Amino acid sequence: MKRLLLLAMLTGGVVMNGMAQSRTPVGSLGKNDPKAKAILDGVSKKFSQLKSVVANFVLKVEGANNSVTDSKKGTVYLKGAKYKVNLDGQELISDNKTTWTYTKDANEVTINNVDPNSTSLSPAKLFTNFYDKDYLYRLDGETTEKGKVLQNIEMTPTDKSKNVFKVIVSIDKKGQNIARMKVYEKNGNHYTYEITNFTPNGAVTDATFSFDPKKYPGVEVVDLR
Repeated sequence: MKRLLLLAMLTGGVVMNGMAQSRTPVGSLGKNDPKAKAILDGVSKKFSQLKSVVANFVLKVEGANNSVTDSKKGTVYLKGAKYKVNLDGQELISDNKTTWTYTKDANEVTINNVDPNSTSLSPAKLFTNFYDKDYLYRLDGETTEKGKVLQNIEMTPTDKSKNVFKVIVSIDKKGQNIARMKVYEKNGNHYTYEITNFTPNGAVTDATFSFDPKKYPGVEVVDLR
C-alpha cells in the first residue's frame, strides 16, 4: 500500500516519483516533437490559470500479462503548489512547506519538510513544464474513446538507468486536461491512472492542505523534520 501511495503522486499522477533525477541535456539524446510540446504547453498554461482543481481517478496496477492485479479509486486536490491525495485509506498532504503521509491501517502520520530543490514530481508539478527538463516526447497519434478525442504523447526519461522506461500521457483534446497516464516499468509491470472526473476552480480551502491530528484520535506521529 505504501507503493500505491507513492504512485498516487503521479495522478493527473498524478505522479513519476524518482524519475526526474537526470539533468542530461535533451539535445544530446534526440529532439522533441514540437507538436507534442504545443499540446503539453497548452495543458500547463491552462492549469496555471486555475485557482484550484479536484480530480477523481482510478489507479490500475497491471502485470506483464496485462492482468489487473489491483485497482483503487482516489481523489486529488490541487491549489497552486499545494496538494492532497486520498487513495484507499491513505493521504498525502502538502502545503508547500510541510508534507504529511497518513496511513489509516496503521493510524500513523509521517511529517517531513518540503525540499525546494527536490526534482521529484508532486501532483502540482505534473501540470507544469517538467517535461522539458527530463524527458523526450513525441505525439503518438489520436484516439477516440467514450466520445472524447485523446492526443497520446509518448514520453521517455533521458536517464535510461531508471526503472520506468516509458510513459504514455493521453490529453483530452477539447478540454486540454490529462485524461490518462500509463507508466511502464522495465520488469513488465505498468500502472494506469485514469481521470474519471475533473472539476476546475472547485471550492477548496487552505485547510484541505494541512493535517489536523485532532481529527485522527490516537494517531501516531512520526516527525522527521
